[in-house]
Amino acid sequence: MRPRPLSLLPLAAMLLALGGCLGGDDRPVRVLVIGDPGSTFAGGARLPLAAQALRAASFEGLVAFDEQGRVVPALADRWIVTDDGLSYIFRLRDGTWPGGSPITAESAQAALGQAIAQQRDQPLGADLSVIDEVRAMAGRVIEIRLKRQMPDMLQLLAQPELGLLRGGRGAGPMKSTRSSDKELGLSGVMLKPIAPEDRGLPPEEGWSRRVQPVQLSAVPAAKAIELFNAGEAEVVLGGSFIDYPRLGAASVSGGAIRFDQVAGLFGLAVIQDDGFLADSANREAIAMAIDRDALIGAVNLNGWTATTRVINPGLDGDSGAIGERWAGRGIEDRRTAAAARVAKWKGARGGELALRIALPGGPGADLLFNRLAEDLKAIGITARRVPLAADADLRLVDTVARYARPAWFFNQLSCANARALCSASADALFAKAEAEPDPVKRADLLGDAEAQLTQANSYIPFGVPIRWSLVAGGTSGFAVNRLGVHPLMPLARLPK
Repeated sequence: MRPRPLSLLPLAAMLLALGGCLGGDDRPVRVLVIGDPGSTFAGGARLPLAAQALRAASFEGLVAFDEQGRVVPALADRWIVTDDGLSYIFRLRDGTWPGGSPITAESAQAALGQAIAQQRDQPLGADLSVIDEVRAMAGRVIEIRLKRQMPDMLQLLAQPELGLLRGGRGAGPMKSTRSSDKELGLSGVMLKPIAPEDRGLPPEEGWSRRVQPVQLSAVPAAKAIELFNAGEAEVVLGGSFIDYPRLGAASVSGGAIRFDQVAGLFGLAVIQDDGFLADSANREAIAMAIDRDALIGAVNLNGWTATTRVINPGLDGDSGAIGERWAGRGIEDRRTAAAARVAKWKGARGGELALRIALPGGPGADLLFNRLAEDLKAIGITARRVPLAADADLRLVDTVARYARPAWFFNQLSCANARALCSASADALFAKAEAEPDPVKRADLLGDAEAQLTQANSYIPFGVPIRWSLVAGGTSGFAVNRLGVHPLMPLARLPK
């Protein structure tokens, strides 16, 4: 029988007891996550950022991330990887689940299996499909066997969605209660570090003097920036291109803005495969028309990496065989060729050619749409903006990679996860590459797969995603990193 996915809605009710109001000079570290105020308690398989932060702090997995994006022990205090890379063996810590039952291989195996099952039919599930079997071994040892090598397996296991539950509760490292600050109009979660001895770990002398609570709230971007500038928050997480222009308007100190040099997808997914978009050459015309350098100027973000490649250049596992598109051709030359394809299509049918582009709200998205509208107008296409969730011809994709390798990109854009147009031939080549043991042949197959995905023109890249945070001076436990992960527990530790 297929396991039923867990819903975090009942989990939130079990996890969070109603707490009191906060305020005053002795307030905890306040962390604001840009998002819908209700997103902290969102459930389902695809968690928004605030819910990810809550889950990572409340439900440990086998491993976790530290503030620098490194994998560190959690429920497993140590592990080994076999020489062939196909087996990960974890030794669980000598501790207990909430309620007092011991953490055993069998209980961890069941919890991990349930967490993996919840990701089925989700993009993360495609990455986890490399797992062949989870075995409970003697005592507190479990083994994860893989179908093929996966160099980033530990990064996958550290994802918040793979936090483990026992009886609907997690093993920390923090305990959460609902909180509110009526004066500031904030509601969210108070997270307090759990003492080591209460988690079945050896006690640490002076523990209570070395930690502090963290208050987590999800708020709209404008309010988050306002509260940060007023000194009412130490950290703001979840900034993207959507709200980047607000920083200049709000006169945020440049020293407070931190950029994560993440990898991922930032571009347009082709949703409809009829009309003008039915032909790959026509879809390419749209990609050719986009002036990515002008887009950088519109958002006013120096140092942003633009690319015409589906897969971000320079990643581990990128052979470099696929280069930037239309090398040596300037924007005007590309637009002339693109306009000819548009004119040919319109000449056979007559009338206006208009495409619906689905974008989120926000000043950065306004600038993006205005730029795209000018680009498409230059080749004879009218752009019409629609909300992100509406029916559309093209939809913005803005997603940070869970691990910085080509495999993540193929899994995101595969037909198995099809929320847009896809390429079955690229999928087949990628699957063949994954099964190829010879590294040279594998690199060649990955290059062929990327070439097929590029020629399909089902995804039109702008560049890498933009992710920023605001961090007050003197705040410890925060570091920029390639994965863009910022766990709460390090923020709770007082500097020595």
